Amino acid sequence: MSATGTGTPGSPTVEEPVWVSERTTWTGRLRRRAVGALPPEKLLPDTQPAYVASWVYIFGALSLGALAVVVISGAVIALSGPAWWHVSAAGHFVNSLHLWSTELFFFFMVIHLWAKFFMAAWRGKRRLTWVTGVLAFVFSIATAFTGYLSQQNFDSEWIGTQAKDGINSTGAGAFWNVLNFGQMLMWHILLLPLVISVFIGLHVLQVRRRGVVPPFAEGGPLSRLASVTVPEPAEVREPEIVPPVPTAGATEPAIVPPVPTAEVEP
Repeated sequence: MSATGTGTPGSPTVEEPVWVSERTTWTGRLRRRAVGALPPEKLLPDTQPAYVASWVYIFGALSLGALAVVVISGAVIALSGPAWWHVSAAGHFVNSLHLWSTELFFFFMVIHLWAKFFMAAWRGKRRLTWVTGVLAFVFSIATAFTGYLSQQNFDSEWIGTQAKDGINSTGAGAFWNVLNFGQMLMWHILLLPLVISVFIGLHVLQVRRRGVVPPFAEGGPLSRLASVTVPEPAEVREPEIVPPVPTAGATEPAIVPPVPTAEVEP
């Protein structure tokens, strides 16, 4: 710390702070690494490659949109309780909205998953992008299962009673009781959504960092495979019967005319 005098003579001196370089602080190092990995132009881009206009690239965004509706409608249901979503008209509407947004979420996600699988979306150092997306899909299935168990109707009772024996046979029933409504509700609205949020957040950040996977280049291995033409099978012809060639000195067999038979009168 250095002290320098400021103001009129006789006034107290003011100590100027000595700034520590950001290279010596963990916050500075963390910020540099974060900005290096995700600069603003990648985190919030204002342009996209031309191939992103294809319809196959929209299902990831549609999955996020459906997930937003699932979260909002689920929060309303969780705050209102089973009596509200089973009795009131508004509860029926929000419950149906939650159900059908979940159906659309899985529909869009399955198409997105298979489309990226056939595009080999792990190319170009995008393995972590693929892995986080697959894990988000797997935990979404578990979340949907606990949602069916949290309906508080005969459907959820039947699912729970049929699933308990199978889960107990694996040993998971010791800490995962499908007949416990409170436990299934907490798994459904708190624990599993938290895990899904982490994986989807990492997935989106990886997409921003590595970019959207491009389609296969023209002339690449798959395009060459698609351009291979399979020859048509040759036409199968019946073998021709070639008459024997007469040798020298051989005589043709005489043609014997049929002998007429006399008709005998009775």
